[in-house]
Amino acid sequence: MKEKLEAIKTEALSEIEKSTSSSELEAVRVKYLGKKGELTLILRGMGALSPEERPIVGKVANEVRNAIENALKDSISAIKTKEREEKLKNDVIDISIPGKRNFIGKRHPLDATLERMKEIFISMGFTIEDGPEVELDYYNFEALNIPKNHPARSEQDTFYINDNVVLRTQTSPVQVRVMENTKPPIKMISPGKVYRSDAVDATHSPIFYQMEGLVVDKGITFADLKGTLDTFVKKMFGDNIKTKFRPHHFPFTEPSAEMDATCFVCHGEGCKVCKGSGWIELWGCGMVHPEVLRKGGIDPEVYSGFAFGMGVDRIVMLKYGLDDIRLLYESDMRFLNQF
Repeated sequence: MKEKLEAIKTEALSEIEKSTSSSELEAVRVKYLGKKGELTLILRGMGALSPEERPIVGKVANEVRNAIENALKDSISAIKTKEREEKLKNDVIDISIPGKRNFIGKRHPLDATLERMKEIFISMGFTIEDGPEVELDYYNFEALNIPKNHPARSEQDTFYINDNVVLRTQTSPVQVRVMENTKPPIKMISPGKVYRSDAVDATHSPIFYQMEGLVVDKGITFADLKGTLDTFVKKMFGDNIKTKFRPHHFPFTEPSAEMDATCFVCHGEGCKVCKGSGWIELWGCGMVHPEVLRKGGIDPEVYSGFAFGMGVDRIVMLKYGLDDIRLLYESDMRFLNQF
């Protein structure tokens, strides 16, 4: 059996040396080392050997296998190197042929507008805060001075998960959570998705984006609120934009107001976007209600603050002259490729 093993080794090494391609080397491997290979068949017959002969023959068999495997490995490496060199020598690349331009995605107008809004507030020293979209009823309503059975609840068609958990109808709950965990001074915005059970049409969507803002410190006045929002509008839409404030009512601010800005389509002349008034309503705002400060763990006798909120989708629609909010969510490439 030892003679047979040596003969197999000699034959295998000879065939490996004569092989000139990867496929020929694979055929040699299968012939000698495969499941039905010559070396495998001999090893299966070792059971007929005496106990004294088995270790001797086993040692020789392992030496033969290792010799064949090492020879195959070296030959495969050499042949692959040669094949690669021949391929590089024969392949001709015409560098004058125009390349194929890869498609590069574009920023969604909603995302681009949101980023610009955040950049402006960050430049004014605001931080960006986040909170859960699945919110407790307490933070979404009660902590914002909207207790159970308050008429303001009927104005917000809410998705209720159960009696105590809702999909947030506004980003204002983030303000309360920040007040609970942060000592004044506080200067933050909280952009994000909100949910209301509205029927889908050109101006309504069950999912849309809002941005809330909150400033709390000693000596904060309504003048600080007006200055902050006026600065934002001018940075967002241009220095020639004017703003005005109208009295309003919100449960979580007192006094409350709505802010209008010069229509940046007609510049105050009157058009279909501003419905001929020359002004566009942008957002609600006001001084934080003392009860809301108390719910946030802040003493209203020491601190005061202002808050504001706006629909980001509305800003996008006004900025780009869109008349249908559904365009922002339908992923129609004919629409998106315009930006």
